[in-house]
Amino acid sequence: MLQWITGNIWTIIICAALIAIVTAIVISMVKKKKQGKSVICNCGNCKSCPMSGSCHNK
Repeated sequence: MLQWITGNIWTIIICAALIAIVTAIVISMVKKKKQGKSVICNCGNCKSCPMSGSCHNK
């Protein structure tokens, strides 16, 4: 078992890093949604944004 882990250590590290990145993205999206902010729109100028009608509640 230890030999398998040492043989695949870089694969394990890369998978752990990708899981951490995806988890951080999902957590930030949930926080934005709870704050009432749009998860889709990040442009800062919603008047000219083509998604402004669908990403903000009126």
